[in-house]
Amino acid sequence: MKVADIMRTDVKTVDLDATVADAITTLADVHVSALPVTDAHGKVVGVLSTTDILCALSETTEPEPRERLFDDTPVRELMTARSRVIAPEADVLQAARQMLDLDVHRLFVEDHGGRLVGVISQTDIVAAVATARI
Repeated sequence: MKVADIMRTDVKTVDLDATVADAITTLADVHVSALPVTDAHGKVVGVLSTTDILCALSETTEPEPRERLFDDTPVRELMTARSRVIAPEADVLQAARQMLDLDVHRLFVEDHGGRLVGVISQTDIVAAVATARI
């Protein structure tokens, strides 16, 4: 089975210059734990996860700086700069191994031109196994 067979294609992104508050709203609206971060050309340049946000929040102990963290901080300052990607024609087993090796929960799927076409997560793989698709 190929990544393209089980990946989700309705991927929401967040811009490099969006605020953390905007990203949190999107995360909550689409019920995901991470968003690919894109530049002005739509190229994926990183990923912002709830873990990134919680780590930054844990380092800020005063109430006022915490508020500024959400409202004044651009996503680019908290994101993980290297997002992990895989090709849609890759085997799902390869995706699972890559997630384990890299200790990540998801891989963004890019075509050969570097265009974001989907995302595959550990949950997608488990669902495919549970429904006997794999």
